[in-house]
Amino acid sequence: MPMMGVLLVVSKEVMAFLPNFEPVSLLIILFTLTCGPLVWGAVGVFLMLEGLLYGFGTWWVMYLYIWPLLALLTWLFHWMNRAWQWALFSGMFGLAFGTLCSFAYLPVGGIPMMFTWAVSGLPFDGIHAVGNFLLMLILYHPLRAVLERIRHTISHI
Repeated sequence: MPMMGVLLVVSKEVMAFLPNFEPVSLLIILFTLTCGPLVWGAVGVFLMLEGLLYGFGTWWVMYLYIWPLLALLTWLFHWMNRAWQWALFSGMFGLAFGTLCSFAYLPVGGIPMMFTWAVSGLPFDGIHAVGNFLLMLILYHPLRAVLERIRHTISHI
């Protein structure tokens, strides 16, 4: 579980040179599908490490509900078993990312600030959606197979 959280941080940092093109969504979805409730610990480790690395600001508050929401939605749709389904799901999450982030600004600036945040982020959300879609479409099967093998090996120790 801690290693999954560290993998989330490392994968995000490795891809940081590409704006809004990150493997965190891909990995949280796959961790949820293959490891079930263990994903909550991985997300917790990820959140703490991100806060320690970049500070515990408003952006971090967003992360407190966005990444657990992704794990919850993945659990609700766990019956999907095709890469294209998860690619669409992940792409839609990327497209909604800025709007979801905007909720953290409700107490600060009300609905006008939320709306402004969401609208100004639409170009970035589009990039995020395409990145999430492509990463999931390409890596879903190979990474899921690896994670299933690891889970199977660990469960027999």
